[in-house]
Amino acid sequence: MYRRIAAYSLVALAAAAVPAAPAAAQFGPPASGFVVENPVLRRIWALGMDSSHTEALAQVLFDSLGPRLTGSPGMEAAQDWAVSTYKSWGIADARKEQYGTWRGWRRGITHMDLLTPRVRSLEATMLAWSPGTPKGKPVRAAVVALPDVADSAAFLAWLPQAKGKFVMVSFPQPTCRPDTSWEHWASPAVYDSMKARRQAAQQAWNQRIAHTGYEYRYGHYSLARRLEAAGVAGVISNYWSQGWGVDKIFDTYVDHTPVVDVSCEDYGLLYRLAEHHQGPVVELQAESQARGEVPVYNVVASIKGSELPNEYVMLSAHFDSWDGGSGATDNGTGTIMMMEAMRILSIVYPHPRRTILIGDWSGEEEGLLGSKGFVADHPAIVDSLQALFNQDNGTGRAERLNSAGFPDASGNLARYLSQVPSDLTRDIKFAFPGMPAGGGTDNASFDMCGAPGFDLNSGQWDYGFYTWHTNRDTYDKISFDDLKGNATLVAMLAYLASEDPQFMSRSKRDVMPTGRNGQPMTWPACTPGARSTPAPQ
Repeated sequence: MYRRIAAYSLVALAAAAVPAAPAAAQFGPPASGFVVENPVLRRIWALGMDSSHTEALAQVLFDSLGPRLTGSPGMEAAQDWAVSTYKSWGIADARKEQYGTWRGWRRGITHMDLLTPRVRSLEATMLAWSPGTPKGKPVRAAVVALPDVADSAAFLAWLPQAKGKFVMVSFPQPTCRPDTSWEHWASPAVYDSMKARRQAAQQAWNQRIAHTGYEYRYGHYSLARRLEAAGVAGVISNYWSQGWGVDKIFDTYVDHTPVVDVSCEDYGLLYRLAEHHQGPVVELQAESQARGEVPVYNVVASIKGSELPNEYVMLSAHFDSWDGGSGATDNGTGTIMMMEAMRILSIVYPHPRRTILIGDWSGEEEGLLGSKGFVADHPAIVDSLQALFNQDNGTGRAERLNSAGFPDASGNLARYLSQVPSDLTRDIKFAFPGMPAGGGTDNASFDMCGAPGFDLNSGQWDYGFYTWHTNRDTYDKISFDDLKGNATLVAMLAYLASEDPQFMSRSKRDVMPTGRNGQPMTWPACTPGARSTPAPQ
């Protein structure tokens, strides 16, 4: 995510920020860890920890509504639900705001079966924005692997043989057993031997791709387009995430040929059958609908400030997801964390000093489109932003808060955190003076334009391997005890930021850290989005 400049424990920061407080036991059960008595914080704690709505919200969002790909009907339904939910909590100013357009797409079923030389149903799913099979009907065809040719001329000479067939284009993993399992069970010699053979095979496959003269990797799909032009029945890929049974499910940009991800294990089966000339034949039925250019929206809701209505505290999380799973930890948990905080605040703090906003962004996975659009459309809010709190990674306890390159803001943050119960802050390290977000998640849209946006980072919980953009990012991966603690934490931070008598400084770091070229880095450029955001081709 972000480079850590310096990390300090909250114990040291709190000691510097506030005078010594009476013992926590004086104010209530020591398990809550209060060091400063505040009835609003007490009430936030009670609602957040004892009467949490996180599980109920998650069940609807992940099980019933499901993934939220930008430009899909799933996203539209989820946004309507979010607006309705805010209004049911008495937050009347909840709405969808259009910020541009995007490539619309609807996912239908994907079903693939091996028919020859034996019968087996395969684990397969279309990549996002993939065409389906013609009229959604089953297509039966032989499977061939991308050939190992001498050069691009030889590849073009081979292409007529691929017409009407399914072509495999990804590296066939020699093992779908995670390295952690190999390390645990194999001897060092066996483990090292496996890694060496796998590395050599990967390099050989990379050369096989290169010799075609085209590319096939995340973000580059010229090979798929060339195969489509040759009339293949479909493209079979695999993007193994290096965990048990888990794949990354991203996107493709072809016009009429289905592109499917097949699980690591089943992909290896098909590849071995093809390489050993055992005649694999599969049947694929895939349904999808290209919807053309469609309007895309953020969901925004607010609780109007009573004293400083034109100054703002903002809760931030991206609502969109990839759609291989249910978008649970990326970033449904961040969304629910902020929604639950907003629910708590609407009850405990219905007349905040400053206006409290929430932004449920779409288009984050396509380049922070929604949050950039908001920054472009609402310059007055950006200029008057007291603080923005963002979350976008996984399900564990909040463990780091980055001061985002605003050195003077660190004092405000330390004062807030010193008043929050230690049960919620004991694991948090504070990055000071931190780095401005360079584009990894939505607080960057605000940081780059000079407004203090802070990211709450959670523990990893195998996030990179098992849930980040994968087919296993589902409800069951959530730690609800941690999620409700995070929601309680951010509700407290929003309340304290709203009440703060000091408007947070916009001063930036005078000296940026040294980059890879040995020269000081520069502050990221402010790049707010446009109202019309066409999809890449």
